[in-house]
Amino acid sequence: MTENQPKKITKSDRTRAQILEAARQLFAERGYDGASIRDVAAQASIDPAMVIRYFHSKDELFARAAVVNLQLPDQRIDPAAIGETLIRRFLVNWEGPANGPGMIILLRSAASNEHAAEKVRDVFANQVRPMIASIGDPADAGRRAGLVASQLLGLAMCRYLLRLGPVVALSHEEIIRNVGPVLQHYAMGS
Repeated sequence: MTENQPKKITKSDRTRAQILEAARQLFAERGYDGASIRDVAAQASIDPAMVIRYFHSKDELFARAAVVNLQLPDQRIDPAAIGETLIRRFLVNWEGPANGPGMIILLRSAASNEHAAEKVRDVFANQVRPMIASIGDPADAGRRAGLVASQLLGLAMCRYLLRLGPVVALSHEEIIRNVGPVLQHYAMGS
């Protein structure tokens, strides 16, 4: 095989992907505590031992199913546009196939599972806080990032988990217009 040829997808790769897809679906629907290895195996139409063979434990399966990369812009963002930038990225992430399932898994599970809560804290500490620190006093970045997180997680809870009708009905532009200035205020610390 040459460098330009794509890697051949093996049966093992397909099985791993099938397990991950089943895990994402069940963790998103039921949370960490509500989905068992047996449930994932049944959803993937395989033996539970295969789940353990590929992922070793429920914790490792959860960690792989709940991977989130917010794909925030680099730290050269215009400080005057950070609120709008954050809310636009938020909507793309939550409603896109790359991150949406992982984010729903984490949010649903974080309230009842410390491992999931830690992953949510890690996402904000490692992805949101550095961006916030780049536009103001780094010593105050934790507080400002925490306030940004409170707004984004509250919106996510209402729109994607609780599915509150008036919040679900908002267009992206309405959300950007209403939430962007709040995020701007929190991010700038003013």
